[in-house]
Amino acid sequence: MTDPAPQSSPTRGPAEHAVRDQIVEAANDCFAHYGYSKTTVADLAREIGFSKAYIYRFFESKQAIGEAICGARLEQILAEARKAVDAGGSATDRFRRMVRSITTLGVALFFEDRKIYEIAALAASERWGSAQAYSRSLQDMIQEIVRQGRENGEFERKTPLDETVRSIYYAMTPFIDPLHLERNLDLLPDAQNEVTGLILRSLAP
Repeated sequence: MTDPAPQSSPTRGPAEHAVRDQIVEAANDCFAHYGYSKTTVADLAREIGFSKAYIYRFFESKQAIGEAICGARLEQILAEARKAVDAGGSATDRFRRMVRSITTLGVALFFEDRKIYEIAALAASERWGSAQAYSRSLQDMIQEIVRQGRENGEFERKTPLDETVRSIYYAMTPFIDPLHLERNLDLLPDAQNEVTGLILRSLAP
């Protein structure tokens, strides 16, 4: 049974961030142990020693807590992907590094922190704000790489940039989106490498 959220929440100032972080940390532990769907705000309140009303001062719903946890984990994946991309040279190399990094981190999350992975998959399925922000960030990274490839002559320039970016994102979705990755684990790494190669050949001038 899901706990109802209150109609409104007061403004949360910087002084309350420590309590907010404490709630998120406890929720992360509870979700990791029991699963997101089986944990209620009442469960979290008992775990932390707060009342439900007090938790609702900081988060308007259980989903809002899940968003905070999911968003932080997805940002971590993006940060690691950013490092991988920045370590590359050519646009081709940077693209391969990006896809490999995101897929590897997604697989690690699936096997090492399954309950949190389930939150990320739910976020993608229900189009939570954290999942949509993750998707936009990935497409921004793809656009950056494609633009570099066009500027240095590695990639063709005829296809509109936005169309190219969307097409690449759609093609890589089975391997970089938490919702789809679970269904394609047995295809890795061969399928990911082959699709990456196909994309890069299609980008050739």
